[in-house]
Amino acid sequence: MRSTSIRAAERLGQGSRSGDPFEALGDPNRREILRLLRDGDKPVQEIAEAMPISRPAVSRHLRLLKEAGLVAEEARGTRRIYHLQEQGMRAVQAYLEGIWGEAATRFRLVAENTSRRPKK
Repeated sequence: MRSTSIRAAERLGQGSRSGDPFEALGDPNRREILRLLRDGDKPVQEIAEAMPISRPAVSRHLRLLKEAGLVAEEARGTRRIYHLQEQGMRAVQAYLEGIWGEAATRFRLVAENTSRRPKK
């Protein structure tokens, strides 16, 4: 039986392609933005200064990450502050752990069955 968090992760990617967290994670610039945000909230200007792409490109990547549920934004005065969206990140983590858990179980079963076979 699948866990609730795995089902939530699968639903997270349904609908428009831009809302798919795995599509969002497919771009190295977006992965770098997530890495920058793991250290805490950052305004778009600070993110853009750390990236090798233009500020408008950073804004487009942030929009896609937001649509995928991986980041959230908050207005503070005239600035937009971005941070990791815990629920979206946990859903992706649960999905990947579910896949790895199933694969690890199958690997263990194959290894056990192989070691029990009589040698010829």
